[in-house]
Amino acid sequence: MGHGGNVIEELTADHREVEELFAEIETQAAADPRRRQLADQLTMELVRHSVAEEEYLYPAVRRFVDDGDDLADKEIADHNEVEHMLKELEDCRPGDAQFDTLMGRLKTSVTAHVRDEEDRLFRLLADSCPPKTLDELGEKVREAKKTAPTRPHPAAPSTPPLNKLLAPGTGMVDRARDMFTGRGKRD
Repeated sequence: MGHGGNVIEELTADHREVEELFAEIETQAAADPRRRQLADQLTMELVRHSVAEEEYLYPAVRRFVDDGDDLADKEIADHNEVEHMLKELEDCRPGDAQFDTLMGRLKTSVTAHVRDEEDRLFRLLADSCPPKTLDELGEKVREAKKTAPTRPHPAAPSTPPLNKLLAPGTGMVDRARDMFTGRGKRD
């Protein structure tokens, strides 16, 4: 969840973690219940990551990068698409055709989003944002992930200030539900 470094290093490490989860899901047999556990872990990571980006990365992109509003809006739209797929995936069981269909669509969407961020957005931000600010944003992102929701909430606000006000409370409820159900516990 928290890796260290500036905002770009932190988020890039998250991307690698998500790629590993997709790969691990793909190695499991179609009806293996472990796929559900891994899908839940993937969902938790993606939601926390997205919330932190929406709270801190995209406002910085809007501030420091030329045409940052358009870039941030596109990335938020990508998040919205992913969050809707994650919401659909919640009710799917391994072995169901819908589980595999959604997992394939999700991987395709997330992979494209990650490539766009790493190949374009992160470079633009690194070129236009002071290093000290990138370091500060890395710490803010790590802190945001600690209190962020762990379940998809597609109707939740994705831009400041409402997202920063509501996410910690929603996150607290999600973590309580996770603790009660055992969701997200690793073997």
